[in-house]
Amino acid sequence: MSDDENGTPATPAGPRPEPLRFFGTTWVEHDGGYAARRVGVAVGSLAAAVASCLVLRFAYQGLMVAEVEGFVGVLVVVMFAVCSAIAFRRTWEGFTARPDPERQASLRGLLTIGFVGSLLAYFFRSLVEAPGERLRREEYEAAREQYARRAARRTGNPSRKGRRKG
Repeated sequence: MSDDENGTPATPAGPRPEPLRFFGTTWVEHDGGYAARRVGVAVGSLAAAVASCLVLRFAYQGLMVAEVEGFVGVLVVVMFAVCSAIAFRRTWEGFTARPDPERQASLRGLLTIGFVGSLLAYFFRSLVEAPGERLRREEYEAAREQYARRAARRTGNPSRKGRRKG
């Protein structure tokens, strides 16, 4: 890469990696505090999940203080458990494949109720890698290979290629 007359570095040719939330593009080379960011994401998501569970417990105790019937209490617990399980699964799948935007939009309310599941998925995935890193790495490597193949086909000066006379 060469600098221009102003001293700014030239933009690299080819595809650029897509930044990840909390990680930017540090996931490509695992530099720039990548390990510390992974620890921070793991600790932060676990702390948020624990705090959320405490808030949900206070809400449940509020229902008990209000002397709501037992069926309603069970229904609330089951609703949060099911929504959290679905949110965990959808978030986990989102780390390995791009979610369908329409389906994601239709499940937005359910995923909001099951936010604890999403936080736990973030925690468990950050123990292995940056959440979404594998998917972005596969896409980035494929884009780089495709760019390299296209660039290899374009080598040479096309004006020098003469027409064959037959």
